[in-house]
Amino acid sequence: MKVHLGVDILGMPHTITATTANVSDRKGAVEMIALFRSRLTGIVKILCDGGYTGEDFAAAIDNLIGATVEIAKRSDLREFVVIPKRWVVERTFGWLDKYRRFWKNCEKHTDNLVQLIILAFIRLILNRF
Repeated sequence: MKVHLGVDILGMPHTITATTANVSDRKGAVEMIALFRSRLTGIVKILCDGGYTGEDFAAAIDNLIGATVEIAKRSDLREFVVIPKRWVVERTFGWLDKYRRFWKNCEKHTDNLVQLIILAFIRLILNRF
């Protein structure tokens, strides 16, 4: 299964969707945004990684919520380089990796996975206060 997250600059999720592995990243992201369109009214720009390139994806996002798509590409160098803004979602997935349940994908239903991710984020937020 693939998890599609829409997070803010602090890494807190606003949209969470899980799809089967045969769904492309772009199609899953468009489905997620279409599903949560009413929550995403004030968004002006969406920052994505290289898997979301393409004019069709950018046009679909623009039609759905009127936002532009900015791609944060990896460095072409063979060494580690911190790329501004790209680490936000990577950090969020790193938080989820701390939970043993998410190390392997052993859920049969996408709804179960989404609910477990929501519970993990609830626990993360409660531990901060």
